[in-house]
Amino acid sequence: MRPKLEDVAKLANVSKTTVSRVLNKRGYLSQETIEKVEAAMQELNYQPNVVARQLYNKKTNLIGLIFPTVANPFFGELVAILENELYQRGYKVIIGNSMNNRQKETDYLNQLLNEQVDGLIVGAHNQGIEEYRYEHLPIVAIDRVMNQDIPIIESDNYLGGQKATELLIKQGAKVILHTNGPADLDTPAMRRRQAYEATMKAHGLKPETIIVDFNISYEEKQTIFQRLFEEHPTVEAIFASNDVDAMMIYQIAQQKHYRVPEDLLIVGYDGTTLMRTLFPELATIVQPIKMMALQAIEVLEQRLNKQPTENEYICPVTVHHGKTGTKKETST
Repeated sequence: MRPKLEDVAKLANVSKTTVSRVLNKRGYLSQETIEKVEAAMQELNYQPNVVARQLYNKKTNLIGLIFPTVANPFFGELVAILENELYQRGYKVIIGNSMNNRQKETDYLNQLLNEQVDGLIVGAHNQGIEEYRYEHLPIVAIDRVMNQDIPIIESDNYLGGQKATELLIKQGAKVILHTNGPADLDTPAMRRRQAYEATMKAHGLKPETIIVDFNISYEEKQTIFQRLFEEHPTVEAIFASNDVDAMMIYQIAQQKHYRVPEDLLIVGYDGTTLMRTLFPELATIVQPIKMMALQAIEVLEQRLNKQPTENEYICPVTVHHGKTGTKKETST
């Protein structure tokens, strides 16, 4: 009797899915597993069904999206645009919310590989996950450094950080704080911090960055922002690394009886449609979210068609001049 795929799986002591992935070179597998499956196939003289493999390797028109959480306004708007545009182009989309959990992201990635997605668009924070090293699967990252061979789509983070800091300095602020992630997290957003610190020093001012890990809860963030005001009672302005943090800082400032913008200036970053609609008073650096989404899809399709791509694509930012970043003029 001709051996079947399940016979190979049983002999190699692996799942049928694993055998299938070895046959079709899909997804990350350890060399030990590959050799074990190949040895079992050789021992059984297993010959794969050529027709089945051709069907298996056919384009599925499935695109996987892995982002931290669509509950965040930036990622929610980005994913909504990506899903709609991909649908218009004939793709189906599978979305995974990694919640910045490395294991959850790895599990989602493996599930997507098993679903035979044609490509991935990723915006999660975890780095060095081996499954992203699968060289035959087109992957594009948005605002994240994944691996050296994965193209990155991002806003001009350095210019955005520079514009935010200069806006506050022009309003006369000297004690300006900035919130950002850990310095060892290699993301394009870190350039906002670099620009802030360089601009402050260029004006003879002392930069001070408050570390706010993206992975922590809102309750933990509130504790950090409460402490920020206690430890920096002379603060005159805050450049927050995203609009959600800026909004939280604004609320805490009001609780502490700071008048915004008279006593405290606040500038955020992202400028989503939701935030500019609900809180138009917030001054913020606007990322061109639709442009970034369309660029990501364009680059992914280039990779799907085996066309050359750049390592990095930088989209321009603009300033939304809300009231929180501009002091009211006093009458003379």
